[in-house]
Amino acid sequence: MDKPEDAMFSPAVKAEQARLGSRPAFEGRDFKSEITDDLRQFLAAIDTFFFATASADGRPYIQHRGGPPGFLKPIGTHTLAFADFAGNRQYITLGHLKENDRAHIFIPHFATQQRVKLWGRARVIEGDLELMERLVDPAYKARPERAIVFTLEAWDVNCRQHIVPRYSEAEIAPAVDRLARRIRELEEEVARLKGAP
Repeated sequence: MDKPEDAMFSPAVKAEQARLGSRPAFEGRDFKSEITDDLRQFLAAIDTFFFATASADGRPYIQHRGGPPGFLKPIGTHTLAFADFAGNRQYITLGHLKENDRAHIFIPHFATQQRVKLWGRARVIEGDLELMERLVDPAYKARPERAIVFTLEAWDVNCRQHIVPRYSEAEIAPAVDRLARRIRELEEEVARLKGAP
């Protein structure tokens, strides 16, 4: 690929953009292929993403990937990796990557209404203990089976439109704790007032 834009937009996509009038908005735009500090900070917070692959004949597959915050780890300026945990044993992603290494990572972060899209190529790494040590959080209770390494060709941040805010238990815990403390204080105050002569 000459430019990150070429990984994102095929000639057919560019033709549709031109036909529908959006092509000028993307021409000359500085799409990135390198992991920036902003992307690194975003990845440190995410605990879920969707991983898309396709077979050699174009059959698509999208799989949810989850783990502890930051489990999709930058391991180079253009490289990300994650531990592939034991799952449903269908191995569709693994089969696709054997015959077609093109892949896509779609990361919605509902609490901040952000979505990050990453285009690239992926490969499966088995038996690399040093890499697995870098990727696996020992406190996370899942069995890692292999690593998937993703070479980044392009990435983009999409608009916030139509992303309904949702929050994880960890994200709402501070607010819930504050409310629980306030309820206890008020209950204690009510009890004192009831007991007052």
